Amino acid sequence: MKAVIFDIDGTLWDSTEKVAVSWRKTCTRHKVPCGHITGERLKKEFGKLLPDIGRSVFPELPEEEVLRLTEECCENENRDLLANPPEAYPGVHELFRVLAGQMPVFIVSNCQAGYIEAMLKATGLEDFVTDHLCPGDTGEAKAENICRIIDKYGLTDAVYVGDTAGDAKASANAGIPFVFAAYGFGHVENAAATIFSPPELLQLTERPFPIVQGNRIS
Repeated sequence: MKAVIFDIDGTLWDSTEKVAVSWRKTCTRHKVPCGHITGERLKKEFGKLLPDIGRSVFPELPEEEVLRLTEECCENENRDLLANPPEAYPGVHELFRVLAGQMPVFIVSNCQAGYIEAMLKATGLEDFVTDHLCPGDTGEAKAENICRIIDKYGLTDAVYVGDTAGDAKASANAGIPFVFAAYGFGHVENAAATIFSPPELLQLTERPFPIVQGNRIS
């Protein structure tokens, strides 16, 4: 079955500035220094697993406090993004509308539980997405969650679209080709294809992207 699986941040929207504001509000309530938490800083962190983001952003805090504060920041972030969301990148709505009429559309991101739901509701994309997964849902990282989607829906002709080297690695570990969203946060070489705006993906979905089973994680 043909399908497209998307990353979120840097691929479908840029929430970093609004997330930074939300995290600073939470940190201020706990009297934790937070002037370094900016959108530009978070662009370098997004795509990592949340505990790793927390350790990077709060290196001076004990591990237990890092995990507790990161979890609270993420809970507040979901609520704040629903109340004051960023816009999806230009062309995303039309891209999803067209794709959803042709094939299943999925989202797999290394985010907290509730973030994908908040993004879909805030952008009005809920009706176009067949399913989604994140570590907050399964306890597993991006590659494993891509594999879950592939197996659950019997996908044999799928592609993952993302914007970072971590996305490319997860895609390779899941055994499917990677499309690099060059308008996003990162830099990737040797992707199966590169797009410079979301609508360009429609040109690529006209040809097959077979799963390379030999590259898949065990």
